[in-house]
Amino acid sequence: MAGNSQRRGATRKPGSKKGARVGTGGHSRRALEGKGPTPKAEDRPYHVAHKRKVAAEKGTGASGASGRPSARAARGASGSRGGRTSSTHEIVSGRNSVVEALRAGIPVATVYLASRLEADDRTREIISTAADAGYPLLEVGRAELDRLTDGSVHQGVAIQVPPYEYLEPDDLLDTAEASGTAPLVVALDGITDPRNLGAVLRSAGAFGAHGVLVPERRAAGVTASAWKVSAGAAARVPVARATNLTRALQDYRRAGVFVVGLDAGGDVPLGELPFAADPLVLVVGSEGKGLSRLVREQCDAIVSIPIASAVESLNAGVAAGIALYEVARQRAV
Repeated sequence: MAGNSQRRGATRKPGSKKGARVGTGGHSRRALEGKGPTPKAEDRPYHVAHKRKVAAEKGTGASGASGRPSARAARGASGSRGGRTSSTHEIVSGRNSVVEALRAGIPVATVYLASRLEADDRTREIISTAADAGYPLLEVGRAELDRLTDGSVHQGVAIQVPPYEYLEPDDLLDTAEASGTAPLVVALDGITDPRNLGAVLRSAGAFGAHGVLVPERRAAGVTASAWKVSAGAAARVPVARATNLTRALQDYRRAGVFVVGLDAGGDVPLGELPFAADPLVLVVGSEGKGLSRLVREQCDAIVSIPIASAVESLNAGVAAGIALYEVARQRAV
């Protein structure tokens, strides 16, 4: 009891900087004030999120084997079992897809490997290629890899690549001029499925097109799905994006380029395709709606591909491939 009364009546000693404390309430409140909000995971040096952030910042400036700027060389990438696109980076998952991306010279910001990963020829090639190129390698838990890949079957491997950098429509004409051949561009009108874009890129690469033009809005972009279907062509065929497709086609026509639309209702059969040897833009419409009215008005001719009556229409990738073959055939004559 005496001890308690002395505690209640304690006073500050001469020269002491501490104030008198009555009871424990004030002391406990001060102890509970804490040290402020907990820092974000990416701001904590020991946290894996911080390591990923640092690795991404270091890796974003890497350039591909072709010597192009990294973002331009990063023509998207794909996951063999799926991928996803963020506003800043593309995540490619699956061993086959990662191997394909690395072989194509896609610049990589980070390589993610699951802990206790079972090695095979593909993982050994991934690790060897990444090490030779100086790409950051991060070992992460399966749960973290699931989160990064949105739950796709990643097979313990994923890479992060910089976002795709689109060219301007005029850049495609510059590419053609540098090649010394008449410009050949494929424009897509209303194509929203990235797999169709990937198929068009594959055909464009096979038949010597100088690039693909897509609208900025309501259209497929170069994503993981497009990269997968393109079978590597997305790394070689440039893609330009137009704020307004109709205006871009008008500018092409002013520059002396002919515009030919592909549509099931066209009045010119593909075998009589005009302007094949001239500077040319082939415009492919969507499978369901075809060419939009404004785009159709910019066309110098509307060409149709003869098909059996039992087949309603061809998808964009198939139609573009057939038309590009005809252009290549006529140019070779």
